[in-house]
Amino acid sequence: MTRELDDRAPTERRRGAIKAAALVLTALVLAAGSAQATHDPDPFPQAPGAETRRLNLRLFDAAEKGETATVADLLAKGASTRARDRFGNTALLRAARTGKTRTVKALLEANSEIDQQNLNGSTALLRAATASRNRTVKALVAAGAKVNLANHGGITPIIASAYNGDDRLVELLLENGADPNAVDRTGKTAMFYAAGRGFAGIVGMLHAAGVDVNLALGNDLTALMWAAGFSNDVPPAEGLATVSLLLGLGAEVNRRDNRGRTALMTAAERDYAEVVDALVKAGARPGIEDTEGKTARDLASAAGSLDAIKALGAAGSAKP
Repeated sequence: MTRELDDRAPTERRRGAIKAAALVLTALVLAAGSAQATHDPDPFPQAPGAETRRLNLRLFDAAEKGETATVADLLAKGASTRARDRFGNTALLRAARTGKTRTVKALLEANSEIDQQNLNGSTALLRAATASRNRTVKALVAAGAKVNLANHGGITPIIASAYNGDDRLVELLLENGADPNAVDRTGKTAMFYAAGRGFAGIVGMLHAAGVDVNLALGNDLTALMWAAGFSNDVPPAEGLATVSLLLGLGAEVNRRDNRGRTALMTAAERDYAEVVDALVKAGARPGIEDTEGKTARDLASAAGSLDAIKALGAAGSAKP
């Protein structure tokens, strides 16, 4: 038994020594930390510009929400009207998109660049027009925003407004020098968008502003062709009204696109019977063949457009 106790003694002594050393090391670390805290109150000093970055982020949020007083306070503390988010938007562009007109005016008074473009090429005016923020658009136009500045897709404020069917904005932009013949990168104008979406009132305004209803652009399409194949979300009565207006304005009813197709062929294929009837009455020739030798009746049959086939009647098989 004595021998066993003697054999354990060295081990127990080593354990005791290790514990004692650990206590001493802990005390030294705590003392060092206390001394460091005394001489350096911020062990992780913020990077240069971090405070300005935080101010700018708050500015973006306040501008978007229309918190004008907060915007003014942040600018006074050092936030910048030139700061841009990851999409290239300044506070002005963000406020314009959400239609915060008072904030937009405040940012302009703080020397925000009115025609600054984001990474997509959009300006505050285009973002406001795209979102149909009428009051904001009016304020920006009054402040001198360039009404014909397009984004990288060629979209201008008047094209965006025509697409949305916002006749008040189209009128406002036209009165302030917007080009009614601007063409986007897909070969479409404000007239084409308005025609294809059944906005007869805007079609009339654009024609009054000098737009040629027989202008053919991308794929040799005309406004009448776009109107005859109006979008699915357009009420049929509005689509028909737009077609009728264009015909009344002198649209060439038998004009062909780059596939040899006419407005009648488009309407027949989409089964717009009333439009087919209106076009035929206006002189559309059902027997015209496209580049593949197909007539309006052929296209209607292939698409299962039964109402259009009835509208074509016996004239559908007649050759021009």
